[in-house]
Amino acid sequence: MGKIIAVTNQKGGVGKTTTAVNTAAGIAMLGKKVLLVDTDPQGNATSGVGVDKRTVKYSSYSLMIDNVKAEDAVVHTQFSNLDIVPASMDLAAAEIELVEADHREAKLKTALAPIKAEYDFIFVDCPPSLGLITTNAFCAADTLLVPIQPEYYALEGLSQLMNTVRKVKRRYNQYLDIEGVLLTMYDGRLNLTQQVVAEVKRFFPRKVFSAVVPRGVRLSEAPSFGQPIMYFDKSSKGSAAYMDLSKEIIRNNE
Repeated sequence: MGKIIAVTNQKGGVGKTTTAVNTAAGIAMLGKKVLLVDTDPQGNATSGVGVDKRTVKYSSYSLMIDNVKAEDAVVHTQFSNLDIVPASMDLAAAEIELVEADHREAKLKTALAPIKAEYDFIFVDCPPSLGLITTNAFCAADTLLVPIQPEYYALEGLSQLMNTVRKVKRRYNQYLDIEGVLLTMYDGRLNLTQQVVAEVKRFFPRKVFSAVVPRGVRLSEAPSFGQPIMYFDKSSKGSAAYMDLSKEIIRNNE
């Protein structure tokens, strides 16, 4: 049975989509069958695996708003064991359209249920906000993967995120848990980094991944070529970091 992991942080610019794309691709490269679901209206995870969002017939919008079957929306990528449910521009309107819908918070969960068993892992790339699309992802998910940049504002965002998690657990998904917190754009030479890391470990005991993702030019170049980092530059630090994370997630779930 596939495990659904939502990659989330309402603060933008923390490497959320980079993490969703590269973790999904890394785990797929290690032989697991992986589905990436792009629910961010910007659609960066879709283009990050080389899929042109202008040409897709169905998207995550179609699942939540038009009740299209998930199997009809799945696109096979050029990378082994990796499929995607792409995003489309329509997603920007989904927040408004979901307000009127029955069981509006469970649309994504209902849509993914029939194909969940076909994958080892399903990663959902959430929008950088805590609206109805993110609530849908949290209701569908078994766990959350939270990338954070080790800086002061990151800690403020974490408490906001945990408030939302508590509400979702209370109302819709009592089993929702934290898969882990990933430190991104990491620079161990800075005092601030060490302080924030200590604070995050206090906030999430035993939930901070050993793998950390350093800043890297190659990581930011890879999406413009439509490739995950391990295909774009296998020898880069970013590739090594995301492969370490992928192995750690597989180990933790065995």
